[in-house]
Amino acid sequence: MTENYKKIKQIYEGKAKKLYTLKGHKDLLLQEFKDDATAFNALKKGKILNKGIINCELTTFLFTYLRKKGVRNHFVKQVSANEMIIDRLKIVPIEVVVRNIAAGSLLKKTNFKEGHQLAKPIVEFYYKDDSLGDPMISDSHALAMKIATEKDLKTLKQMAENINTILKPFFLKRGLKLVDFKLEFGKDKTGRIMLGDEITPDTCRLWDKKTNKKLDKDRFRFDLGGVNEAYAEVRKRILGK
Repeated sequence: MTENYKKIKQIYEGKAKKLYTLKGHKDLLLQEFKDDATAFNALKKGKILNKGIINCELTTFLFTYLRKKGVRNHFVKQVSANEMIIDRLKIVPIEVVVRNIAAGSLLKKTNFKEGHQLAKPIVEFYYKDDSLGDPMISDSHALAMKIATEKDLKTLKQMAENINTILKPFFLKRGLKLVDFKLEFGKDKTGRIMLGDEITPDTCRLWDKKTNKKLDKDRFRFDLGGVNEAYAEVRKRILGK
């Protein structure tokens, strides 16, 4: 931690991260990544070795890469092994999920079998509310609840599709299939929408290109074993360490 960024107060603790205000930086926050792991809306809990460090490093790398590709995001600077400085955003309460290959909850909503390559990516919206189980919603729901405007929804979809177009070949070059992933967005002080949260094995389904071995949080969700090794493998393929 540098002297320029002094933590003042914890203002949020979620399943995987904590947020703190910073002295003298009202438009910035410190985001701390935890080793805690949860699944099924926090009904299942545990820890993954070095997850906080790995996810912080991966998010630092990927958000920096995306910014170079023109994707606005909240990342400012990594300041410790598991902490980064981010722009303070007003989070849009919609999780945006992009699916390239059939897996997870999509199998319960369609006749697709796991592993089916989708002809075109599917983009889904989910309402961020733990008490409701983060339900899937349509544009009409979002507008009725006044949690986003039509312009906001269009921007969220366009940004998610663009990020997918950038990340699919990025991961593939490293022997990983980007099966699906969850994104969160927020608005900065000017009202501009930008990418927030993280991009990690917590928020992405990543399969080995050759074997389809799962290298993400599904190993924790479904007691597949090798959870620590999977996160370390993703870190090695992306960061080379």
